[in-house]
Amino acid sequence: MRIAIGSDHAGYLYKTVLVAWLREQGHDVMDLGTDSTAAVDYPLFIRPVALAVARGEAERGIVLGGSGNGEAIVANRVPGVRCALTWSVESARLGRQHNNANVISIGERLTDRAILIPIVETWLATPFEGGRHQRRIDEIDAPPSA
Repeated sequence: MRIAIGSDHAGYLYKTVLVAWLREQGHDVMDLGTDSTAAVDYPLFIRPVALAVARGEAERGIVLGGSGNGEAIVANRVPGVRCALTWSVESARLGRQHNNANVISIGERLTDRAILIPIVETWLATPFEGGRHQRRIDEIDAPPSA
């Protein structure tokens, strides 16, 4: 699977862990930065991940920051992206099953290192359930009515 990944300085360490692990698992990883813990503005590194997913250049995307909140907000501003803020294996599973999340956001400062890989592993392996959830995805994606 082709996976785009990006972080700000506060998510950089977890990003490096995930890039290595994803490649070990045989995934094609698009690392869109940042490349250090030097302070940066997160939208500059998160928006390219979301755009890569929206354009079909990547099947999935992972964005990381300190809390993951701002990163999820940026990603969700891109049409066609459904970014779930994940902090546990269960939140990752439900993000896929119920919301068909094609991007996840993880907060390095709020997520225990021991569950980082299990979160991503679960999200990658969980299928979208469809059914009643598809109706809701269609409602999310519908153009707003004045």
